Amino acid sequence: MTAQTPARERPAEPGEAEARGAEARLVPVRGPVAIAILFIVTGLVGLYGSFQLTIERFALITNPDVPLSCDINPFVSCGPVIQSWQGSLFGFPNPMIGMMAFVAPVAVGVAMLAGARFARWFWILFNLGLLAAVVFIHWLMTQTVFVIGTLCPYCMLVWLATIPLFWYGTVYNLGHNLGLPEGAASLFRQALKWTWLLVLLNYLVIVAIILVNFPLLPTVLFG
Repeated sequence: MTAQTPARERPAEPGEAEARGAEARLVPVRGPVAIAILFIVTGLVGLYGSFQLTIERFALITNPDVPLSCDINPFVSCGPVIQSWQGSLFGFPNPMIGMMAFVAPVAVGVAMLAGARFARWFWILFNLGLLAAVVFIHWLMTQTVFVIGTLCPYCMLVWLATIPLFWYGTVYNLGHNLGLPEGAASLFRQALKWTWLLVLLNYLVIVAIILVNFPLLPTVLFG
């Protein structure tokens, strides 16, 4: 009985191994689905709030006396906020910023679901945008509560979307995309599952500020 000699593999041609390595590097790596979906959902919610504020602004331009859909009671009304100088900080209505800016997380989330990868400089710019957004909405919150004295429902919807977008996006990027040393990046990857606590704390602080300055609000809203 003759033993069969195992066939030897064909030696790789010159440059074949390098080509295979380059091909492997070009294969897109699917990003975390949960983070991608969070980017999409919060981006869409922010877009909706910004779109509704833009519609209300156009309604006021057409007829300054028109009742707005978000004018619920003396405490909850977007009309005074939209018509204030804070509502057009850069010389045009703030919601126009949201209409443009919230497209970014939606696009990034969809690209992540498709397996796209981005360079570190892209994530740095993206996170700077998130930081600018969360600082801006907190400044608007202080102006709404302490200066204007009314709560804008669609504005609060934008706050609701921006806060988790910032915290989750930042912690995720620190753990995966910003080039931190592995030890630090690993800590942020572990912290990602607890990021909801930061979001909740942020919400609770805002709610507390509102209730302190509008003590009759629960009675007016819920009888």
